[in-house]
Amino acid sequence: QVQLVESGGGLVQAGSSLRLSCTASGDTFSSVARGWFRQAPGKEREVVAAINWSGTVSYYADSVKGRFAISKDNSRNTLYLHMNSLKVEDTAVYYCAARRESSSALREYEYDDWGQGTQATVSS
Repeated sequence: QVQLVESGGGLVQAGSSLRLSCTASGDTFSSVARGWFRQAPGKEREVVAAINWSGTVSYYADSVKGRFAISKDNSRNTLYLHMNSLKVEDTAVYYCAARRESSSALREYEYDDWGQGTQATVSS
């Protein structure tokens, strides 16, 4: 089993940037694909970005395309989400997820392990 811990959330103004990190421990992490999801108040959890194990294939939700970037550092067992030009509607709890497959995935059920989430709040 993999333990995931997110960090980097906070309160920022619209137009600002944040970098979320997700550090893994436990089973070897470098061979699995990862994803970032988010859940805003009153809404269902949705995929934000996903990346395959080698980091060569990534996916972005239309709402964040061009503003967010997902990356991973296998040597540090860490996944990142670089969030730029933040909008009020990006306010949510952001979750890191890992799956024991090499290909990226977009659905919650395709992931095996989840972090506890980190809150990102964007004010106007």
